[in-house]
Amino acid sequence: MSADAAEPKPKRNVLAALAVFGERRSLVMLALGFASGLPNLLIFDTLSAWLRDAGLSLEVIAVFSLATLAYSAKFLWAPLVDRTKVPWLTKWLGHRRSWMLVCQALVMLGLWLVAGSDPKAALGVMALFAVFVGFAGATQDIVIDAWRIEAATVEKQGAMAAAYQWGYRFATIAAGAIPLVLAEAYNWHLSYAVMAAMMLIGVAGVLAAPREAAHQVRPIHAEGLPARPALEIPEWILRLGLFGLGAVILGCGLAADASLISAALTSLGQGPAGEALKAAWSAKPWGVFYQLGGFLVGLTIIVVAALPAPGVRTRPGVYLSAALGDPLRDFFTRYGKIAGLILALICLYRLTDFVLNIMNPFYLDLGFSKIQIAEVRKVFGTAATMGGVFLGGFAVARWGLMRALVIGAFLAPVSHIAFAWLAIEGPDIHALLIAIGIENAASGFAGTCLIAYMSSLTRVGFTATQYALFSSLYSLPGKLLASQSGRIVEASAKSADTGGVFSGLKGIFATTPPEAYVHALEKSHVSPQALGVGYVVFFLYSAGIGFLAIVLVLIVAARQPAAASATETTV
Repeated sequence: MSADAAEPKPKRNVLAALAVFGERRSLVMLALGFASGLPNLLIFDTLSAWLRDAGLSLEVIAVFSLATLAYSAKFLWAPLVDRTKVPWLTKWLGHRRSWMLVCQALVMLGLWLVAGSDPKAALGVMALFAVFVGFAGATQDIVIDAWRIEAATVEKQGAMAAAYQWGYRFATIAAGAIPLVLAEAYNWHLSYAVMAAMMLIGVAGVLAAPREAAHQVRPIHAEGLPARPALEIPEWILRLGLFGLGAVILGCGLAADASLISAALTSLGQGPAGEALKAAWSAKPWGVFYQLGGFLVGLTIIVVAALPAPGVRTRPGVYLSAALGDPLRDFFTRYGKIAGLILALICLYRLTDFVLNIMNPFYLDLGFSKIQIAEVRKVFGTAATMGGVFLGGFAVARWGLMRALVIGAFLAPVSHIAFAWLAIEGPDIHALLIAIGIENAASGFAGTCLIAYMSSLTRVGFTATQYALFSSLYSLPGKLLASQSGRIVEASAKSADTGGVFSGLKGIFATTPPEAYVHALEKSHVSPQALGVGYVVFFLYSAGIGFLAIVLVLIVAARQPAAASATETTV
């Protein structure tokens, strides 16, 4: 894909840019996006309603969220998807579509097994089935992303990403509403059986997808290494055991949940240590650093498991180091000195979205009712997001990827300044509509551009692995900064109340309605005006984070085409 990224594309007119959305590939992506979103919500959110309805405790229900752990660590087995053919099906459908069909069949099977389970009589069995669905669904995501990237040129990736997100959003609506309605009218078993059948929408998408080009499998050079099963089998067992251990720890770090590690320690007779670790990971606000530590420890174990043994060249070492290391080496070889800047851009581009993890408290503190918040965020906000997604895809098709990426970077600070304005306006429903509309549309636009950009960085033969790695990487820094959002608001508010550096900002709330921040004293132990100052400072701070992404995207936009052209080779 990088070759396309390096070549200048002619500017499309409006009708030509819109026509991209009506192409066969884009319509297929709607169905595939739906198939991607359905299993995720069914085993994460909707299943919790079934478990609660069955009388299970909230603690038990929380453990079930680990069924989605595979989505956090899917890049670890993406090389398998890149390199392995599906017997019989690959010859008929091609590499990516055959994998998609197998994954969809496994998701359907898993949901059918969940539908036939009884959480009261066989909770453990249901948990295994949920994990099975999570693994199959995460693998399906790997393949769908790879097919999307390989099926269209760079300038069409915006429309493909937009169609995927639309389909995904439709799936979350369906998976969040239809099972509840069916469970109320009939039972949970029927509702999950119907959800299993709805995966046929994804199957139809696979069968309707254009036949893909011949897939290239990158060779692993193990010439001159004789097969020694007696020595290799124990080495494979050791390496894969370490790999699995690292994957669990890394996945728990990315998922921000140490329940699985805690349960393992308990089974080894270390119950107090397991509970202490679990409590540390969930502590606010510093637990995020334990989560990051878990990610780094898991990653280190995986690297150790994949590295060749010092001074000894063995087949397991060669295969694992090549499968996991070659995609990274390829990326750094192609982009050279700019590779680090590109990875930094991926990590920082959506950082402003991740720090907005205190928005519901903000709306409540401002004086809006829960009904108002739900109506504006879930109905109007969803429409604004979908509109932004469409505009992002249109911008990529009309003006090109890098220009659209630059526009998306500039939109983030603007949307956060709108929230600072809302903090001063008070509980005005029209101001809420404007602020949420701007932020959600900007977020949808930027998200589509980032998906298209990450897609452009991959290379044939490593598509699944490289994209899965990028998509797992971009959320990491956001976890660290998001953990400090509440502290920034409260520290700024206290500064404003005690004559600190922000005290002069209290005057801007002279015309703010009196019903705004009326509970500030009892909740945050500051005056209403000071709490308003705290939120304004926070939104200005989050907008400032967005300027870091602007600087990086301008630098990368100036340097990347030359870097890609200089390093691209025939594939």
